[in-house]
Amino acid sequence: MVSDPKMTPQSGLLSAEANQAAALAAYGGVLTVDLDAIIANWRKLEKTAVPAECSAVIKADAYGCGAAQVARALNKAGCKTFFVATIEEARAVREAVPEPAIYVLGGYFQNTGEHYAKINCRPVIGDLNELAEWDVFCRRSGWTGGAAIHIDTGMNRLGLTLAEAQAIIPRINAGDHGITLVMSHLVSAEQLNSSVNAKQLAAFRAIASEFSGVPAALANSSGIFLGAPFQFDLVRPGAALYGVNPTPEADNPMQPVVDLKARIVQTRNVERGESVGYGGTWTARRPTKLAIIAVGYADGYFRAASSNDGTRGAEVIVAGKRCPVAGRVSMDLIAIDITDLPPNAVRRGHMVTLLGEGITVDELAHHFGTIGYEVLTSLGHRYARVYKGGNVVEPLAKPAPVSAAEQPPSPPPLEQQASPPPLPS
Repeated sequence: MVSDPKMTPQSGLLSAEANQAAALAAYGGVLTVDLDAIIANWRKLEKTAVPAECSAVIKADAYGCGAAQVARALNKAGCKTFFVATIEEARAVREAVPEPAIYVLGGYFQNTGEHYAKINCRPVIGDLNELAEWDVFCRRSGWTGGAAIHIDTGMNRLGLTLAEAQAIIPRINAGDHGITLVMSHLVSAEQLNSSVNAKQLAAFRAIASEFSGVPAALANSSGIFLGAPFQFDLVRPGAALYGVNPTPEADNPMQPVVDLKARIVQTRNVERGESVGYGGTWTARRPTKLAIIAVGYADGYFRAASSNDGTRGAEVIVAGKRCPVAGRVSMDLIAIDITDLPPNAVRRGHMVTLLGEGITVDELAHHFGTIGYEVLTSLGHRYARVYKGGNVVEPLAKPAPVSAAEQPPSPPPLEQQASPPPLPS
């Protein structure tokens, strides 16, 4: 297990464990990411999708879990393809893993080609204008790094229409097209009986079959569990890697990944009839003991998890027992009702569990009124972050220098951008 090296006191007098404990004491909360669990989840998804390749979606800092750390662990486990949302995300991942293919879901913008080429990553192109601009860059620079084509089959968000995709088929058949993947995105993959799934599958199968020799990808985390017809050549799991249930109509097949603990900063007693928190919305119905913990909505613990006199809110684990939130979650603090614990079970400085020990991401999402994706990506930056497993034994290292013979060709400086070539009508 390692933590951010900046947190570790420079002391030779204490053990590594004591040094880490001293460092963590300065933080109100500790977020632990189990890289072995992420690897196990990836391998389960890989096995479910065989013979398709299993990639990994690590956008939004690997759903809040740390893109560099997750990429390194999964790459060691055998993952060869990653998806991110932006070039900046791709740059951070490339520093962690020099070899795998990295696709940027946000697409291609004019004059960004050199950025893609410099870090050897691939745009996911979902518009004919993007494709024309990409063509201009590749033709003038000689870059052959590849790109994906995104086709819209029902999401109505990003992607070429089916007619536009059909129009570029002659280009694919002509060869030397530089397209390394054709993909689409499912609308309702988590709903096993949704008629939209079958419609999207039929539409994508028909158009993808015309991209001769180009690998195809349709399934996200939930799509993998729709069965072999949805898996094609490559699957793109995201949230399931981090413990979110990809089959909400059944038990979660994924291992939990994130453990979140927060520190008790004070315990206090309130009398029956006294209110707690902003607005006085929660009233003690008996003499009550409270633990005040050093996390709030600024740390990604949503205000929607609050309780009031008519509604029970979320729970946390204190000394092994579930205890309810008392009153409103505020920016930096939460009050917890610990009245039912033994008198000396907790004291100031003890840690309580907000996520983990049976409290799942999906349970927390229910209390937050959202989905597990938003819970994970909202986890704040004030936590101490600790990684365990995944063969993490040293700080993140820079990739080794690449020799001139192995270095991909750098594009020459571009002159004034030419007009895009005409596209099929």
